[in-house]
Parts: sequence; C-alpha cells; structure tokens
Amino acid sequence: MFDNLSDRLNKVFRDLRGHGKLSEKNIQEALKEVRMALLEADVNFKVVKDFIATIEQKAVGHEVTESLSPGQQVVKIVHDELVELLGGQAAPLQLGGKGPAIIMLVGLQGSGKTTSAGKLAKLLKKQGRRPYLVPADVYRPAAIQQLTILGESLAIPVHPSTADQDPVAIARNAVKAAVNNNYDTLLIDTAGRLHVDETLMAELRNIKAAVNPAEILFVADAMTGQDAVTVAEKFNQDLAISGVLLTKMEGDARGGAALSIKKVTQRPIKFVGVGEELDALEVFHPDRVASRILGMGDLLTLIEKAEEVVDKKQADQLARKISRDAFTLEDFLDQIQQIKKMGSLEQIMGMIPGLNRMKQMQNMQKPDEKELGKVEAVIRSMTREERRKHQIITASRRQRIARGSGTTVQDVNKVLKSYTEMLKMMQKMKGKMGGGPVMAGGKKKRKRPKGLMR
Repeated sequence: MFDNLSDRLNKVFRDLRGHGKLSEKNIQEALKEVRMALLEADVNFKVVKDFIATIEQKAVGHEVTESLSPGQQVVKIVHDELVELLGGQAAPLQLGGKGPAIIMLVGLQGSGKTTSAGKLAKLLKKQGRRPYLVPADVYRPAAIQQLTILGESLAIPVHPSTADQDPVAIARNAVKAAVNNNYDTLLIDTAGRLHVDETLMAELRNIKAAVNPAEILFVADAMTGQDAVTVAEKFNQDLAISGVLLTKMEGDARGGAALSIKKVTQRPIKFVGVGEELDALEVFHPDRVASRILGMGDLLTLIEKAEEVVDKKQADQLARKISRDAFTLEDFLDQIQQIKKMGSLEQIMGMIPGLNRMKQMQNMQKPDEKELGKVEAVIRSMTREERRKHQIITASRRQRIARGSGTTVQDVNKVLKSYTEMLKMMQKMKGKMGGGPVMAGGKKKRKRPKGLMR
C-alpha cells in the first residue's frame, strides 16, 4: 500500500531539493504534482483541496524562503500535514470504567469483522486482558462457526450463539456471562450487509442501547477506497463510532481510505490489519505511516516487531557465536524463521529508512516470500554435520540435498553462497559496529511508544 503515492511524492521532492532557492512558481508546480498524486491515490477531493491549501499557505511563507534548505523544509511541512491528516497521534482504546469493557465491531459484509475480532482479541490477551468473543451475526451461520474456530485456536472463550437467537439478546446474555466468568473485555462481532440499510442500522442501534459499548469500531476494507469513507460516514452518523479499524492494508490499495477517513468522519484510525495471520494487526501511528509514505522508513515499528519475535537468551547466544566466528547454517535457519515472524519482506523493507530511494533498489523485483521457504527446505535437508560445517558439502552431497528438498543443485548453491556472503559481511562489520547485528541483541533502552490502552 502507498507504493505508487510514495514514488510520486518522492519524485516531486527530489526535484525540489535540486533547487538552491525556491520561488513561488517552483512551489506551485510541486504542489500541482502532489495534488495529482493524492487524487490518483483515491483521496477524497475535498480532503485534497484542504490539504494542498494548508501546505501552500505554509510553503510560500517566511519559514521556507528564509530556510537554508528550502526543499527539505517543504518536505517537512508535507510530512507534518500528513501526520495531522492521518490523526496526529495514536488513539488508544478507552476501556476504563466499571464492569467488562465492550467493543462492538461494525461494518459491511466482507470487510473482515470476524477475523479482525480474533486479531484484536489476541492483541488484548497479549496486553494482559481477558477477552470474550461474542458472535452476534445470526444471518450468516458461517460467521458464528468461524469465530468459534478462531477462539479455539487462540485459547480465547467464545459465547455460545445460534442462528435462531436475537442479536440483542445474545449481546445482553454475553455481558452477564462475562461478569460471571470474570472476563474483562467483550468483542461483539455484529452482522453486516452488502450495503447499508435501515434494518441493519436499527439492529446495531438496539445492540448499542442494550450494552452501552466503550468502543464502536468501524471495520473498513482499505481496498475499497472512497467507498469505505462514504460508508464510514454513514455508520458514524447513525452510531457515533469511536474509531476505525482498516483491513487489508498490506494489499495493493492506493491509500485513499487511510488518508481520507479521519478528516471526513473526525474519528481516528485505531488499528490496521497488515496480513492474514492472527497476529497481523498493528496500532495505527500517524507519524510512522506518514514517514513510510515519504520514504523515510519506520524504524520504531521495525524494532518493536524484532523485540516481539527475538528471544533475549537466544539473541545473546547468537551474538557470542558471531563474535567467535561460529555462525552456522542452523543459526542462519533460525534467523530466517525469526524474520518471517516479523511480517512480509516487502513490509520489512518498507520500514528501513531510505531503502526505496536507493537507485539500486528501484528497479528490483518485489521480494519473493517463496524464496525463504526454499532456503528453509534446503537447510532442513542437510545433515546436522553439514549444517555445522558447510565446507564438507561436496557436489554429491549437494545433489542429495537438492533431491531431499525438492529443489535444484543451483538452488542449493545459491543458499550456500548467501550464507558464505553473510559470513564475510559479519567479518567486516564486527570490528566496525562494536557489537552484533540488530537481530543479535544489544538493544539500547528507549522510550516505549504509548500503550494500547489507557
């Protein structure tokens, strides 16, 4: 997501940086390109109009003309306004108060409410809460079954619902069950439709009146662009939603929904779904997303992802191995598995500042996730001795490994070459960096971002 928009904006800013001084004409031309880039990204035209007007007012003012690097100053202005457009700062869930906190998930059919309920429950459980999943979509029996299966896979209790029950009664009974069993957070998966209709809205209003939810999250498919913004506006008028959860942010959406929905509804984006896995849900940080759009990367999220998957004890052991030149193919395999847990390679690369602006990266194909699976298969087909002493892997052994992994000898050679090149890189970096790589531990204390809840 945002790739096309990011490319267009970075081209505009590269041209701006080429000028020693900026005239009003230079800025007007640049803003015209920015306007076109935003409209092509399916951003609401009223939002684009206001956004450009604000930037223009600041960019032609005293702060740019007096700046030593006016091009960079314009980039800073655009970045700051993007942050503001996206919501300013992360908006935690408000789950305080007496009794169990109730979260209603609302939205159209197919937006991803049921899966998002499971993802959010997992995230809340990780934060130390005791979630309770409530299937209240009685019109699609598969939804009840789907949420039940998700709950079982996450070891999170699910309220027993059936398709012949009234959704309002389900919600009321679920609150009683939560109180009796000491569950502190209910996630109600409500019914959706293919489009907004009054019957649906009346049912949702009745559920809201019956259980008084702390949060009403509108779940929107980011791939639907401006349609998602229009529907969000209608749900907000009827239900006074407290925030938005955008799904499928990892897809090929142009970004218009994310860039428009806060301005139009005046409700913050609280979470984004970034994959199909149940842990692929992130708190939405406007400043980090703005940095990604402008090609500045997102190191804080990258570090947080690394901290979640890296075991401190294993990291320390790996650091010692690297310092003793004892990094084996088994360690190489462990590192690949940890990287896979952090998300897709494309997402990880997008978080590294400046990577997408490097000339040698611009013409590269997107990373192929299947290649990592191939590397894993090759290493797993080796004997323990071969993994620890790669020098003993002869031509005949390579043929056997290729057969065992369902790959070719050329694939085996590629894996060994990648591994030996990594060893050489570690040798070069060891003396310069004063410690192991990021994944190998040695993290400095830093101020943690604001938590999930207040």
